[in-house]
Amino acid sequence: MDMSARAVMAPPVPARPLDTGLDMTTMRDLVLKTIFRTNVDSATVLAKRICMPTGATQELIDLCRDQQLLEAMGTLAAGKGGEMTYRLSDLGKKRAEAALAQSEYFGPFPVPLESYREQVKRQSIRDVAMTRDKLEGAMGHLILPPDLIDQLGPAVGSGRSILMYGPPGNGKSSISNGIRDAIGETLYVPHAIIYQGQIITVYDPIVHTPVPAAEEDTTSIRRRSGGHDPRYVHCERPVVITGGELRVDMLNLTYNPVARTYQAPLQLKSTGGVFIIDDLGRQEEPPQAIVNRWIVPLEEAKDILALQSGEKFEVPFDTLVVFSTNFHPNEIFDGAALRRIFYKIKIDGPDRDGFLKIFSLVAKKKGVPMDRDAILYLLREKYPTIDNNFANYQPIFLVDQLKAICDFEGIPYQMRPDLLDRAWANMFVKEEKIAH
Repeated sequence: MDMSARAVMAPPVPARPLDTGLDMTTMRDLVLKTIFRTNVDSATVLAKRICMPTGATQELIDLCRDQQLLEAMGTLAAGKGGEMTYRLSDLGKKRAEAALAQSEYFGPFPVPLESYREQVKRQSIRDVAMTRDKLEGAMGHLILPPDLIDQLGPAVGSGRSILMYGPPGNGKSSISNGIRDAIGETLYVPHAIIYQGQIITVYDPIVHTPVPAAEEDTTSIRRRSGGHDPRYVHCERPVVITGGELRVDMLNLTYNPVARTYQAPLQLKSTGGVFIIDDLGRQEEPPQAIVNRWIVPLEEAKDILALQSGEKFEVPFDTLVVFSTNFHPNEIFDGAALRRIFYKIKIDGPDRDGFLKIFSLVAKKKGVPMDRDAILYLLREKYPTIDNNFANYQPIFLVDQLKAICDFEGIPYQMRPDLLDRAWANMFVKEEKIAH
């Protein structure tokens, strides 16, 4: 991955506390809460905890000392750099407890929502340059219909919504993952954002993958620029994948009444990346209800979230949404919903030649020798019973079944018509009535 290509979009380092866009009271209280909860006692360690430059952190420490909220304890041992240490005064402890009663959040300083909007523009998913070579490189391990790349390329490059539909088992999930790999590049994710005094955590280690420091520091642009605002984490573009477990309420802010803080919804965490809704139609709520929730975001590139107080506010919606379903779109959407999904791409099963190519590649990879007579038996005797409906998953399924059978029988991996009969029997369930 080319780490320097997008490094110019890095948010600038705040030289002074006020450069953060936060008010002094908010910053002071976060410093006190962080010291109270973590027992840090030096500017260097505190700076790492609150994700601020050491110089700006020292300014905040001096402010707290002027207000008699912190006391100097002297210097550390010479072996530790002789750094001054501090502790909360009695007044500082009371102020920290009062601030914690309002919100338990401490640690990384948040980014004001307006500043975050500007950063999202600088690293928009719609500005990612998608080329045929990049997409084919990411999809190289898949056997795809000849014209699929022609359809996918403009869709991915636009950063708009995509609906992939077609019969199950033909690689819609794999194609979604290929889209993620093709996008590549990196961006900056804030630990948290703040709006009207309410802090919303955004960075999620389950969703966001930090760029290794060694790779990050080797980029020439980063060496010249002197780093980035430490309130952000330099990450790979995020990918959120949901399936049948998705509920509409998962797309709203999550409020923690004990900590009195908010957790960003899935689509906000996926900002600048890809949001994949797999198996659409398998959720508890109907697909129409799920798509209705996305109407404003898909059309206007903004989302509306609500605080506990009922106040609503706008956040950026900069996400490539990929819907994937085994249903025909007309069965699960009305016309208005379909109009708001910019690209509709049908993913069909392979033809006979494509199936044979996949079968050959899978067998070779898994160490099962191909046998001409066995393959002819499969094509002449078995596939006509299902109207020659080939699917991408079938070669993998059949070859894995063959391996399991051979292992059980204690024979070398091989293809024979009788073994294929046994493998085929596990791929489909016979239509019959069972007496209860």
